[in-house]
Amino acid sequence: MTLEMKIDGQTVLFEEGQTLLEVARAHGIYIPSLCYHRKTGPAARCRICLVEVEGVRGYQTACNTFAKNNLVVNTQTPEVLEARRLIVNLLLSGGQHNCLSCESNGGCELQDAAYHLGIESPAFVVGNGSGVSDTSGVMIRRDLGKCIKCGRCVAACNQTVVNEVLDFGYRAHDIAVICDAGLPMGESSCVQCGECVQLCPVGAFVEKKSAWKGRPWELESVDTTCPYCGTGCQVTLHVSKSANRIVRVTGREVPPNDGMLCVKGRYAFDFVASPERLTQPLIKRKGKQVPVSWDEALDLAARRLTRVKNEYGPDSTAAIASSRDTNENAYAAMKFMRAVIGTNNIDNCART
Repeated sequence: MTLEMKIDGQTVLFEEGQTLLEVARAHGIYIPSLCYHRKTGPAARCRICLVEVEGVRGYQTACNTFAKNNLVVNTQTPEVLEARRLIVNLLLSGGQHNCLSCESNGGCELQDAAYHLGIESPAFVVGNGSGVSDTSGVMIRRDLGKCIKCGRCVAACNQTVVNEVLDFGYRAHDIAVICDAGLPMGESSCVQCGECVQLCPVGAFVEKKSAWKGRPWELESVDTTCPYCGTGCQVTLHVSKSANRIVRVTGREVPPNDGMLCVKGRYAFDFVASPERLTQPLIKRKGKQVPVSWDEALDLAARRLTRVKNEYGPDSTAAIASSRDTNENAYAAMKFMRAVIGTNNIDNCART
């Protein structure tokens, strides 16, 4: 059922069950939010998505307030903006947000909020926060000084990928995201899937492999399919054109993976630029692999397969396909074996 409401004087349509934040984002209206993510659900922890709703006392958090028919919402009043500035100033003052050297510079949601609210520097001196960095993880570095305790990583770890490693520990000013019972990440049960890195709105979780290799606006994004198995996870490659290298890989929030990736899909991209990759076909001559043209290699394979088929029959030949290939190529392999060779000896490796 389609309903309508007003946001900042603009009449917008929405579906029943949507929150104010979802309606606003669907119509290009910017409301900052740090703790909310579509995959982890509304949390109302950070409070910077505050809005005014006519007829309702006080400010409302847009991420967990449901839209209603004929509602009138104001997101840009001086009072709302001042309340957001206070919250963002406290977050900036309570941590070590050195944007110039941060890996999330240009892709940080706290930085975006501060920019839209016109905050040039923190207004308070609350404390620098903990500057401890946990570098024990194989692929992930945790910077506790940048953590804003939004809870996205905790919700992602426990509810999205269900690894149940991250949680909040300690109390009051000392509260922090911990691994298991407070272990270093490298000694915990973390499998380094990187979901916490992808959903972190700041630079508290970063990938070691991509550090200092390119900031978000310097990299070209290329959407493709993960090559590691037959699931078909959708990924975005972040490529440094100057270095001609893949710098990092993130999951696309579309089916079938909805942004999630295994450790191979997220981090094992070095093979693309490996000097050991084959660049042309090879034929063994006198015990050595010799580079040849595609035509020569295909002709040799066709002659050998034809000779084996003629001498020993079609069932003397078998083929195995790979799930690292495409469905189309697997289908072509099946048709080749059954229609050309004349055998049903065709199988597929369901792994890598």
